[in-house]
Amino acid sequence: MTFNDIFKSSFLEKVSSFSALDMVIALGLAFVLGLFIFYVYKKTFIGVMYSASFGVSLIAMTLITTFIILAVTSNVVLSLGMVGALSIVRFRAAIKEPLDITFLFWSISVGIVIGAGLIPLAVFGSIFIGIVMVIFINRKSTDDPYILLINCADDNGEQLVKNAVELSVKKYMIRSKTVSPKGIELTIEVRLKNMTTDFVNNIAKIEGVENAVLVSYNGEYMS
Repeated sequence: MTFNDIFKSSFLEKVSSFSALDMVIALGLAFVLGLFIFYVYKKTFIGVMYSASFGVSLIAMTLITTFIILAVTSNVVLSLGMVGALSIVRFRAAIKEPLDITFLFWSISVGIVIGAGLIPLAVFGSIFIGIVMVIFINRKSTDDPYILLINCADDNGEQLVKNAVELSVKKYMIRSKTVSPKGIELTIEVRLKNMTTDFVNNIAKIEGVENAVLVSYNGEYMS
């Protein structure tokens, strides 16, 4: 054993064998595509409350996944240890919007593809996914559901409301009915004709109707 062998460091050898240029290119491209994912998320958000921190986390997720894959692809032994280390990670944050899961998986996938060196796939794949997301999420639907909340004083008012709703909307379904000493509360899911809401004014004028409220239904309503 020589003097040089004593001070020889396998850690420094790994540092010298890793390409700094590859790292800069991969992380730079991951940042750009992360921004693109963030931009698409911001333009296609349809939830109740927009979260800027979630958008930033998409960029961070792309960068973190990229440098993890860079480390894994540079060392086979490290890749086995990384699998074991990541298997203990548990995410307990509640995801309220199903589309948020899509954007998270998109960010992770881009990081994996970039880290693996498949840059054309990462770029063109992200552009294609972004176009699809913008087209389909921002597509205006003429058959969106609405919830009609009506308070009636008695059975006669309830029957008049049902008749008026049947004539005024394309389709309706009674979601809930609450009867109390104060009156009757109806929750009705409706599909509008020509996206007009003038019929709500007419229903509010029916004798026995105390109030009528029309709200947009995003799938999170609970009776």
